Amino acid sequence: MKSIFYQSIMIMILITIITILLNLVSKKALNDREKNSPFECGFDPKNLARLPFSLQFFLITVIFVIFDIELTLLLPLILATKMSNWINYSLTLNLFIIILLTGLFHEQAQGSLNWVK
Repeated sequence: MKSIFYQSIMIMILITIITILLNLVSKKALNDREKNSPFECGFDPKNLARLPFSLQFFLITVIFVIFDIELTLLLPLILATKMSNWINYSLTLNLFIIILLTGLFHEQAQGSLNWVK
């Protein structure tokens, strides 16, 4: 019984030593080109994280999320065509799309979609 206990401790120590050695050997340079360049959102990764960001980037993201959720809400309506009549189905679908387009046109009228000012 003691032999199994000592073997398991030796295996854990060996695994820990090998893990530490592999981490020391495989460390990348601290000044990678990818780490020094801004990410696709335009943030500089070396600056403070509490810097203000572009409001237009945020609004485009919100519009994307809204239209993404819109797709998940419209897909079940395709299956609902078999269970409901076409008048209710088309009125619901048209009202939903009109609400989405009204929000999009409002964003465009506010100038949030203009990237060049």
